Amino acid sequence: MSKIKTIAVENSSLDNVDFNNIPFGRVFSDHMFSAVYRNGEWQDLKICPTENINVHPAMMALHYGQSIFEGMKATVDQSGIPLLFRPEKHIERLNASARRMCMPEIPTDIFLEAIHRLVDFDKAWIPPQEGSALYIRPFVFATDEYIGVTASQNYRFLILTLPVGPYYSKPVSLMVERKYVRAVKGGVGEAKTCGNYAASLLPAKLAKEKGFDQVMWMDAHEFKYIQEVGTMNLFFVFKDRIVTPSTDGAILKGITRMSIIDYLKGEGHKVEEYPLTIDEVKEAYKKGELIEAFGSGTAAVIANISRIKDTDIDMQFDASHWKLSTEVKSFFNGVRIGKVPDKYGWIVPVNSQGN
Repeated sequence: MSKIKTIAVENSSLDNVDFNNIPFGRVFSDHMFSAVYRNGEWQDLKICPTENINVHPAMMALHYGQSIFEGMKATVDQSGIPLLFRPEKHIERLNASARRMCMPEIPTDIFLEAIHRLVDFDKAWIPPQEGSALYIRPFVFATDEYIGVTASQNYRFLILTLPVGPYYSKPVSLMVERKYVRAVKGGVGEAKTCGNYAASLLPAKLAKEKGFDQVMWMDAHEFKYIQEVGTMNLFFVFKDRIVTPSTDGAILKGITRMSIIDYLKGEGHKVEEYPLTIDEVKEAYKKGELIEAFGSGTAAVIANISRIKDTDIDMQFDASHWKLSTEVKSFFNGVRIGKVPDKYGWIVPVNSQGN
């Protein structure tokens, strides 16, 4: 028998939502999942109305940054059945983040039941338009009321859902970051922890002031090796192969990234993962051997890169050459709504019983 209690809203706000015009990240579904960690176990599991939470000003997450999250999406197939994309990989990554941030792990069965039941409860909030989805945000944060640098003993686990349209509505331009760094080996770059994103805000702001959408992060020691974009992993399509920077402890292990690698290899493409230098990319571009570049992530799915600007070169990519990324994007969008056969077993239909 499920331990998750359900409390429904009295009046849904669904009728106020225009699914054709959804600002990303600002419209929230009726319900959320909530659990607390105390006395060494997760308890008080419930689905309840999405509402404000009360916190003490000394709540440790606010002071010492013990806060982690995931990003997932739910879509619907042609018959209206809600679908999840590789949910088991998201709990694996959330727990990897928890271990790095000295936080308690979420039991897999609790996580999966919560996701299934919450999405089923608010399935009417899933936009039917291709490219849109119900974004799912599980997150965990420290709740001890204490000023002192130590791991909290108590935590809160919440899951929000949000109907969203495409994250990027146009191709993305990148500026190679030569001053600030995102992460270093041995740090928390592999964890989806909030401080990583806070540290990226100033460089991203400065890049936007120069006319770019995002920064392309380089390694912290030599500014030689490409890492990722703040919202995406990166792929570079050369004439004879596809390269993505290897995850070395400073790069997020993207679930869309790993899925793209599997798909490309399954289609017979040569895919390589290694420490990719910016010099190799620039040299290939000058020789006409770099065909296209694209980013991948849960929010972005597949995002074409139109421009990469470094101090000595401005690489611009011709949209007429974006054949591989178009193929990949079409496949992933199709799989997510059941139009393309799921030959990899990535799609999990939502079960109202939570399993």
